[in-house]
Amino acid sequence: MRDSAPAAAGDRIENTAPGGKIITLTQNFEFLRTYKRGRSVVHPLIVTYIFKNRLGYTRVGITTSKKIGGAVQRNRARRVIRQAYRALLPQIRPGYDIVFVARGKTPHVKEWAIESAMKKNLKKAGLLKP
Repeated sequence: MRDSAPAAAGDRIENTAPGGKIITLTQNFEFLRTYKRGRSVVHPLIVTYIFKNRLGYTRVGITTSKKIGGAVQRNRARRVIRQAYRALLPQIRPGYDIVFVARGKTPHVKEWAIESAMKKNLKKAGLLKP
């Protein structure tokens, strides 16, 4: 029989929902607010928009335009960005809405390059924990 005791508060990453799921931005107004009222950090592979929210956790949104290419390339870009975000999630300060915008080269580079670009952007914005 499985142990059904709840996990201790320190066992879960503070920026994830129960079950380890990433908390995402879903409504258009959330993206627009982040674009208009937040700040941006630019890298040749990815643009990062950051807006301080009043929640105790960080939410993320990922966008890719049709300039990136067909559906397969856009989906690959989103998948690679999501994977890089998951890898950096324990290092990110809670309480922000973050939107990552893929650029033209994003679907053609390796995951480590996107993760490196994302880390540079987040560090420049001051979102990485010391």
